[in-house]
Amino acid sequence: MIFESNFSILQEKTVQLDEDSAGLFYAEHSKRGFFNNLIKYMTSGPVVVMVLEKEEAVVDWRALIGPTDASKAKISHPNSIRAMCGLDMERNCVHGSDSPQSAAREISFFFGEVLSTGDVLEHDEL
Repeated sequence: MIFESNFSILQEKTVQLDEDSAGLFYAEHSKRGFFNNLIKYMTSGPVVVMVLEKEEAVVDWRALIGPTDASKAKISHPNSIRAMCGLDMERNCVHGSDSPQSAAREISFFFGEVLSTGDVLEHDEL
């Protein structure tokens, strides 16, 4: 689905998040009722993280993955990634940055800073 939707994968790796890393990544949700279950899920096994590129990448990726609640996505967006692979609100299979600013922060979290050419700059090289 990624390539069929004209995304390029600039960077990809598999990571095993610990509770501290997952908590830091999802810190904006720390006061929400689902936070502990989200952290438990995100640390339950390996996670594939990718940097995707295309025009309007954030908007197009969010359309492709569908609504956050996978159980609702199964009804409203049955061909979305979350509908096909997710289970519910917390175990929805896939993350999508909600803005270019969030994408930059999230890319930096996992990869350092990624340029459109796929080159990675570490923070101390900026």
